[in-house]
Amino acid sequence: MTKTLPDLVPDAELNLPLERERTLANGLTVIAIRRSAVPLVEVRLRIPFGRAPLAPATLLSQALLTGTSAMSSIDIAAELQAVGGSLAAGLDPDRLLISGNALADGLDRTLELLAGVLTGAAYPETEVATERERLVDHIQVALSQPGHLARAALLSRMYGAHPYAVQTPGPEEVRAVEPAALRELHAERVRPDGAVLVLVGDIDPEQAIDTADKILGGWTGSAPDGTIPATPALETGPLLLVDRPGSVQSSLRIALPALTRTDPDYAALYLANLVFGGYFSSRWTENIREDKGYTYGSYSSIEHFVAGSALVAAAEVATEVTGPSLLETQYELGRIASLAPGEEELEQARRYALGALRLNMSTQAGLAGLASIYAGFGLRLNHLRDYSAALSAATREEVAAAAAKYLAPSRAVTVVLGDAERIEAQLAALTAVERGAA
Repeated sequence: MTKTLPDLVPDAELNLPLERERTLANGLTVIAIRRSAVPLVEVRLRIPFGRAPLAPATLLSQALLTGTSAMSSIDIAAELQAVGGSLAAGLDPDRLLISGNALADGLDRTLELLAGVLTGAAYPETEVATERERLVDHIQVALSQPGHLARAALLSRMYGAHPYAVQTPGPEEVRAVEPAALRELHAERVRPDGAVLVLVGDIDPEQAIDTADKILGGWTGSAPDGTIPATPALETGPLLLVDRPGSVQSSLRIALPALTRTDPDYAALYLANLVFGGYFSSRWTENIREDKGYTYGSYSSIEHFVAGSALVAAAEVATEVTGPSLLETQYELGRIASLAPGEEELEQARRYALGALRLNMSTQAGLAGLASIYAGFGLRLNHLRDYSAALSAATREEVAAAAAKYLAPSRAVTVVLGDAERIEAQLAALTAVERGAA
């Protein structure tokens, strides 16, 4: 059935909020953005953490808020609650991220508590033991999940000896980490030089920066160089089959080369990916979910790390149709790489991209997340205006050229996790297959 789209409303230029920025004497960059929809303020602190040892860094992110020399974890939580606030920490391959929010008039106290953690985290023995066991339990659960195992196998296949190849530590590695190691890592790496603090909410940007300077100015020091080398080019080869005996589904994972956000062709590639598999109305989803019923869902997205970008596609499919699912996936990649999308198809993807961009900017939390992510790549919110214009202007020919260059099935790295006894013959009828361990 033909889908009729309403007339396209001319795309208005993005209305970006008031933003101020200052790099403090200690090397911390503070970005403050006024968004006064509700009387709250969002806090995002990004600390470069590339090349930090994985198990200690992961546990540090879980135990960072367990207490200081002056306050217990309960004290910190109670003080945050008193100003309607919260703080949490997490880790990715490039950064330690501390995020939270508070009532706008509680920003001072929230930053004071944050400063106390940054300069005086104590990593108490009992609290660290609790967080260590919780982290071990979480990892062990993940290791029983096919999605996690397939992701780990794909990362290893993509990155080889590169630091991004392993992004989850083993349970025994975590069990071996003692509080003293966390204190040492904190003293070495939790430093302001090169870090970025983003504040978004019902604030006066200049006053918010002054407040951050007053409270966080005593946080000092620089960390060792954590620069991660550029990611290697994807090396195609045989499909990697990871055996999971008795599995009732197969986890299909594909990686393709991609572009950084600042590349002139990025908007065209982004739209090409949407047409292929990047949203619910994509060709891949229409094919293997709506038409064939092979899966409940498939999705592809462009992943950005500081050292490189890649396009990753994922689907969980029934074991008995693993081969047909791969065949249809290869077909859709070949189709997008060799045939320009139709005008209506492209416009639908374009509207989705522009709408999602504006939706992500519509809340304080979404805007803070975007600003923090962009800052990690040396970008600011004004990049969104250029990106929105590029999405609006990308032609069918440009989208087709990007797809031909980056989405051709011959460029894919493919991993399938499933019951090898039942699916290997299906896959071998389509491509060369090699066995790998989970």
